[in-house]
Amino acid sequence: MKAPIFFLLVAGLAGQTPEIQFRSEVRLVEVYATVLDQRGKYVDGLERGRFQVMDDGQPQPIASFEANSADLSCAILLDTTGSMARSLPVVKNAILRLVDQFRPGDAVAVYGFSTQLALLQDFTTEREAVKRAVLRTRPSGRTALFDALSQVAKDISRRNGKKVVVVFTDGQDNASVLNAGAATARAKKIGVPVYTVAQGEALGSPVLVRQLKEMAQRSGGLAYAVRRPSDVEAVFEDISKDLQHTYLLAYKAPPAGEARWRPIQVEVRGYRVRAREGYVPEVSRE
Repeated sequence: MKAPIFFLLVAGLAGQTPEIQFRSEVRLVEVYATVLDQRGKYVDGLERGRFQVMDDGQPQPIASFEANSADLSCAILLDTTGSMARSLPVVKNAILRLVDQFRPGDAVAVYGFSTQLALLQDFTTEREAVKRAVLRTRPSGRTALFDALSQVAKDISRRNGKKVVVVFTDGQDNASVLNAGAATARAKKIGVPVYTVAQGEALGSPVLVRQLKEMAQRSGGLAYAVRRPSDVEAVFEDISKDLQHTYLLAYKAPPAGEARWRPIQVEVRGYRVRAREGYVPEVSRE
C-alpha cells in the first residue's frame, strides 16, 4: 500500500517562480491479524496499543489501525471448470449462505475461473446482485487456478481498507501460465489474506494441497480440505466467522537494501495471533 505525501512550496512575492509541487511516497506494509485466547475463542475490541509489530526482528510503530468491526472487501473466486458439474450446486448454496453473513457495509465481488478468469460481479454491497452472479455460473473448461488467483489478488489489492480472497477449487491446475511458486509469491507480496477450500480431485494431489496451505498460512488466511460435499456449508460458515474477527494494521516499511524475505511477527500479550508471516520489499533501483 502506498500513501502519497505532497509537499507544496508557494512563492510569496509577485514575479517569483510559481508554485512547485514535490511528491514522495511512503510505503506501508499491511498486516491482517486474528487474535485468539487460550481456548481458541476470538478476541474482539482490542485497541491499537495492545499490538506490537516486529519487522525482521525490529519493532515498528503502527501507522494505521482498523478494528475487527471495520467493513471489508471480499473477492470470492469460484472454480467453474467441467469437473465441478456434480458439486457446483452444493457450493453455490454454501456461498449464498456466506453472502448472507456479510455486514451491510461489506463489499463482495464474484469471479469464476476455468481456462480464463471471468468477473461475474464487481464489488458491491447489494447482496441480491452477488447471489444472482453466483447462481448464473455454469461448469465448463479446464483449470487455470494459479493465473486466476494471482489476478484476483492484484485486483483486490487496489481497494482501500480490509481485504480478503476466498478461493474454491476441486481440481489440479492444468491450464495456467504461472506455476504454483509464482502465484504464491505474488499472493505473499500483495499481502491480502487468502482462504483456500479444496475438494474432489484437488485432494488427490498432496503437492497442490501443500501449496494451497502454504499460500493461506503465509498470507494470514486459512486452508480447508473438504472430504464430503456435505461439509462445504460448515467450511463456509467457519470462514464467515473468521472474516468478522480480523484486525488490519499498517506500518511504514523500513529501508531495504535487497529484495529478500522479511519476517513479520505480531504480538498481543496474553493471546495467540494469526497474521501474515512476512513479505518481500520493493527495492528502489534509483
